[in-house]
Amino acid sequence: MSKYLVAIAMKDEAQGLFEKSGIDVLYTGLGKVNASYRLMKEIARRTERGESPTHVLNFGTAGSSKFETHALIECIHFVQRDMNVTALGLDHGVTPFDVLPKTLSVAPKFTWLRTGICGTGDSFETGVPPVACDIVDMEAYALAKICAHEGIAFSCVKYITDGSDHNAHNDWQANLPKAAAAFFETYRRFVDT
Repeated sequence: MSKYLVAIAMKDEAQGLFEKSGIDVLYTGLGKVNASYRLMKEIARRTERGESPTHVLNFGTAGSSKFETHALIECIHFVQRDMNVTALGLDHGVTPFDVLPKTLSVAPKFTWLRTGICGTGDSFETGVPPVACDIVDMEAYALAKICAHEGIAFSCVKYITDGSDHNAHNDWQANLPKAAAAFFETYRRFVDT
């Protein structure tokens, strides 16, 4: 087992490239709940075997109205775009009584990539998110939060497949093979340095 735990939401986002090279991938499923559940199960399984991961590497597709399609971006800040308790007088994205801040931040590791703010939510965003973010996805904040609580390093790289607009669903599907190739190349470059 590697000290790295590669986490990707769906098999389509990796196109089998990691497995062909003997690299295990945790496919979390879509959304914050699935991602949280599967990551915690995998951390527990590895810990029970004495093989606790020291670094979770999350690769995934995302939309952005700031970064161009096909850009590869390292997310270093994470917010929840669908946490909304503004009726209680809190800012959008704030979880009441949480010990962690509204924005989770990690140190950049992929120095050759541009960086951004990832807004995670359980919806396929096609408009302007209600919180400040450059990129929209459905899992990264949840994964980052688990790693923060568990004391595990976290890194996240997103391939921009669409402009988070009305045509996002078509662009996303068409760009999956390019995303998978970019993730695999980025992973190899990172672990080989």
